[in-house]
Amino acid sequence: MWIAATLIAALAQTGRNAAQAGLTSRLGTMGATGVRFLFGLPFAVLFLALVAAVQQVPPVNLSAVGYAAMGALSQVAATALMLTAMQRRGFAQATALIKTEPVTLAILGAVLLGEALTPARMGAIAVATAGVLMMSGTGWRRAGLGPVALAVAAGGLFGLSAIGFRGGILSLESGGLIVRATTILVVSLALQTALVGAWLALRDRAALRGMVLAWRESLGAGFLGALASQFWFIAFALTPAANVRTLALAEVVFAAAVSRRRNEAMTARHIAGMALIATGVAWLLWTTR
Repeated sequence: MWIAATLIAALAQTGRNAAQAGLTSRLGTMGATGVRFLFGLPFAVLFLALVAAVQQVPPVNLSAVGYAAMGALSQVAATALMLTAMQRRGFAQATALIKTEPVTLAILGAVLLGEALTPARMGAIAVATAGVLMMSGTGWRRAGLGPVALAVAAGGLFGLSAIGFRGGILSLESGGLIVRATTILVVSLALQTALVGAWLALRDRAALRGMVLAWRESLGAGFLGALASQFWFIAFALTPAANVRTLALAEVVFAAAVSRRRNEAMTARHIAGMALIATGVAWLLWTTR
C-alpha cells in the first residue's frame, strides 16, 4: 500500500512542481510557494471531511502539533529554495539535485524517530542517490555552486519536513492510518497557510493579487499539491520516511518526461542515472519486502 501511495504522490507532485515553476515568473518565489498552501488547504479539509464520514478524527496533542510545525516550517523553506533553484537550473536537473534527501532522511529518521538504519537500506539509498547525482551531471560547475547549494539545501529541508510529518502522524494516539495522516495534513497546511499568507499580506500583496488573477493555474497547483501531500502522508504512516522518499526518486523519471516536453535534452548519462535509480529502488523494495 505504501508503494502505491508513494508513486501516486510522486506523479501528482511532478505536476504540481511544473505548475508552480510556471507561476514563479508571474508571482515571484514566495507567491508561487504560497499557492500550494493557500489553494491546497481547502482541498485537504475536503479530504478530511470525506474520511471523517467513515472514521472518527483523533484528538490532536501537543507532540503531534510540534512535529507538524517542524514539518510545516521546513517544507515552506524547502519549497522556496526549490523554486529558486528551478529558476537557475533546468527543471529536471534541479529536481535531481533536490532528490539527494533520502540519505539525510535515513540519518534523521534513525536519530529522531529511532528507525533502524541497516547496511542494506543505506546501500539501496546510496545507489539510488548516485543515480540522481549522475542525472544532475557536471553542468553545475559552469553555473557555480550557488544553485547546487540551493537545491541540496532544499532536499535536506524536505527530508526534515518528512520526519516532522511522520512524527506527527505517529504521535496521534487513536484512529486509523488514513484519518491520522489526513488530520496531520490539515494541521500542517493550516500552519503553512497562516505563515505564508501573513508574510505575503505584509510584504508582497502584489503576489496575492496575482494569485487571484491566475486563479485557474493556482487552483490546479493547489489541488495537485494537496493530492500529493495526502498520499505522501499515507505513505509516511505506513513505513519509514526514508523508504518513501527513496521510492519517490521515481519522480526524477517523471521530471525527465516533463523536460522532454519542454525540449530539454536527454542524454545517455540521464538514462544511466535512471537505471541506477531503478536499481536502488528495487534493492530497497527487496530489503523491505
